[in-house]
Amino acid sequence: MKLLIQPGAGVAALVKGIEKAQKSVEIIIFRFDRIEIERALANAVKRGLSVHALIAFTNHGGEKNLRKLEMRFLAAGITVARTSDDLARYHGKVMIVDRKELYLLAFNLTHLDIEHSRSFGIVTKNRKLVHEAVKLFECDTKRQNYQPGSTKFLVSPSNARKQLAAFIKGARKELLIYDLKITDREMIRALEERVEAGVQIRIIGKMNRKNSVVTVRKLERMRLHTRTMVRDRSEVFMGSQSLRALELDARREIGVIFRDQKIASSIVKTFEGDWRGTAAPRQEIGMAEPQTQVIKAAKKVAKTVTKELPPVGPIVEDVMQEVIPEDVDIELDSKEVDESVKDAVKDAVKEAVQGVVTEVMERKDAGDK
Repeated sequence: MKLLIQPGAGVAALVKGIEKAQKSVEIIIFRFDRIEIERALANAVKRGLSVHALIAFTNHGGEKNLRKLEMRFLAAGITVARTSDDLARYHGKVMIVDRKELYLLAFNLTHLDIEHSRSFGIVTKNRKLVHEAVKLFECDTKRQNYQPGSTKFLVSPSNARKQLAAFIKGARKELLIYDLKITDREMIRALEERVEAGVQIRIIGKMNRKNSVVTVRKLERMRLHTRTMVRDRSEVFMGSQSLRALELDARREIGVIFRDQKIASSIVKTFEGDWRGTAAPRQEIGMAEPQTQVIKAAKKVAKTVTKELPPVGPIVEDVMQEVIPEDVDIELDSKEVDESVKDAVKDAVKEAVQGVVTEVMERKDAGDK
């Protein structure tokens, strides 16, 4: 098994895999702009190989490019199939060579993902994983139902939620996670339960839960585009599934779970380097967040402003007479008017506080310099 770390690994391993193929290349594409890979696939056809591409029916903002890619592939003699539209999105990234070697990627075949984003991929000849990948490729190409045959080959929405939950709950000492945005309540609860059980969990990415016991930092030196977990420094999950309900239950996402000490150690080393390069949230180093201070200030301002406000009834009456013609009969909802006034006051106070805070911070920065 071989690990690909982006940025750094580039497309060399993928191109080499295609060039050494003897019978077939099967590839699943969500986003694509690497001419080196396109050229290698076309050359494989010229060598007499069977080359089959399964291309997503859609992606955000890039459907025209997908259709152009299809036409170029067809012109080169590549067999093209389009994924079904019964799922919200087809987001897997897989290449299979000679039905003996699997390339499972967390990155798309694009310059942005490969050259400018933290991501990973693996190359494996594990027979069970290769067999499941081939089976999934055939099912999705023919638009047939896929039935999972391995707990190590994760496919959304078929078995990924169950297996990822089990992976998290199986952590005994440590769980290191790369994830763009964790929002699924069940998964967040599982993570928090592990922390309460004494497991150290660190996440590079985002998580949709304030004041959680889980430590989360944002990757700052580069773009993040991987979904990867290392459990107890020995077992790895890698794939396209974030811990989000949409990616677990409504999209085609593909991942694998495996045990490989060498690969796990390499990912841990990369994670630790990335972690050192992140900015620790202020609460981690015993400092109150500026946002909290701003909120407190806003509340004090709101209370003060409220005390000084004149009765709003006459003001509302004057405004209503100004904007509504006399011959129009309107029945007002007192609750709705009340909420509208409250919202307007909140917005006004918020704008005023933000302006003052900005001015104070600018003065502070000027003094520091």
